[in-house]
Amino acid sequence: MGFSGLRVVVTGGGRGFGRALAVSLGREGAEVFVSARRFEAAEETAQQVRHVGGRAHAFECDLADPVSVREFAEALAETSDAVDVLVNNGAPYLDAGGFTEATDEQVAEVIAAGAAGTVLVTKAVLPLLLRSPRPDIVTMVSGCGEYGNHRSAAHEAFYAAKAAQAGFTEVLSKRLRPSGVRVISLYPPDFDDADPLGPAWDEERGTGDALGARSLVDCVRFAIGQPRDCFIKSFYFEQA
Repeated sequence: MGFSGLRVVVTGGGRGFGRALAVSLGREGAEVFVSARRFEAAEETAQQVRHVGGRAHAFECDLADPVSVREFAEALAETSDAVDVLVNNGAPYLDAGGFTEATDEQVAEVIAAGAAGTVLVTKAVLPLLLRSPRPDIVTMVSGCGEYGNHRSAAHEAFYAAKAAQAGFTEVLSKRLRPSGVRVISLYPPDFDDADPLGPAWDEERGTGDALGARSLVDCVRFAIGQPRDCFIKSFYFEQA
């Protein structure tokens, strides 16, 4: 399906996968609302969306700060009376580097943004989603949220945040389904983060390649493009 006119919120959209998804959906006609911890990063992505022909709006939102989340939701509501898709992508990554080497502040920020931030932004944006005839919530959980996964080089705090996201989206899917809101979670392993505006984005990939960002974008496109009787709850991936 085409995504012309689809109103999509992407948190953590200033770089990486969030940026790739915003640009890709904007290229297909979606109106994209990009948030990032720094407004300048969000605006840079928004400009790239506009460059490929999409409509885009930029917002500052620090997911580790409840006040910032509330202000983002208020600004979003002033910009649009409804949204169709919320993509919970924002979550700071923290390398392993030894469990005790990370500072207390780093641990607290990673868990606050990834866990509490995901819950709070979903809660704040839900009223706008409920005004849509086709509301979807997509969360980039990561393979670190799978029970028993230990293969990522991520810090234990990142694992804790992703486990919280997994538990949250699991119960949310059950409780929002009667309202017609689909809750879709992706559990990818570490993946290649290609530039959506670079030549590598369109290169053909094979079974020997690591999972790429374009394939994950295609998973999101597929899930939100399904008829409303199709609830795809989760995408799990084999790790090569």
